[in-house]
Amino acid sequence: MVRFSFCGVELAAHASGALWWPARRALLVADLHFEKASWFARSGQMLPPYDTAATLGELEALKATVDPAEIWCLGDSFHDAEGCARMPEADKARLRALTGSVRWHWIAGNHDHAARDVADHCGGAVIGDAFVDGLFLTHEADPAETRPELSGHFHPKLRLSVRGRHVARRCFVASATKLILPAFGALTGGLDAHDPVIRKAIGGRAQALVPLADRLLRFPLAA
Repeated sequence: MVRFSFCGVELAAHASGALWWPARRALLVADLHFEKASWFARSGQMLPPYDTAATLGELEALKATVDPAEIWCLGDSFHDAEGCARMPEADKARLRALTGSVRWHWIAGNHDHAARDVADHCGGAVIGDAFVDGLFLTHEADPAETRPELSGHFHPKLRLSVRGRHVARRCFVASATKLILPAFGALTGGLDAHDPVIRKAIGGRAQALVPLADRLLRFPLAA
């Protein structure tokens, strides 16, 4: 993880798209989209049903590395409102083991906003937006929000041409008061960080942040 300062708060970015908040021992992730493949399967689009297990494995490994006291999921943790109930029992048991081991918060997103029974099936606490120690935690960036804000929703990726090859990497998008996390889920895709939709949501001057093992690469985004 690579540490950096956002609105006076020390954070650390991980290549997986997770964010570490050392002062709170908090791990933040966005857009897990559990059970996305099974949602597509219901409409006849047969995708390999391993996305939930892969995302859980990444999350378990990261939790073991940083040992958080709390985990915040910034919306669209499930691909639809029935995703938690539809999850295979083996994966549900793994998720319950995670949610039962720390203070776990599910912030509702646009995909899973109606999933109020998540806590019954998978543990944790389902909440709306939260203002925590000076940072506003939400699912989708609000251009009118003036408080320092952490969000997800857009799945930002930075696309570059390197030595004739096209490369895409998960990235954070940051402005003076907003930080958008990339999607953490294994089957999520991504929106180009230069896309006008992202720029409109974040406002002002912005940059894409790409964490490497030992440093944070910063790429200005054109207005």
